[in-house]
Amino acid sequence: MSLIQSAKLNGLEPYAYLKDVLARLPTQKASQVHELLPQHWQPGD
Repeated sequence: MSLIQSAKLNGLEPYAYLKDVLARLPTQKASQVHELLPQHWQPGD
């Protein structure tokens, strides 16, 4: 729930954000996981 609320507070559409993050998570390097946080997230291609 906190990810959804954080996405909203950052002006993101929660469904699109979570869908993209969950798709990227298995291949995201541990050192770059901070890029998936709502305040740093950029939509994928």
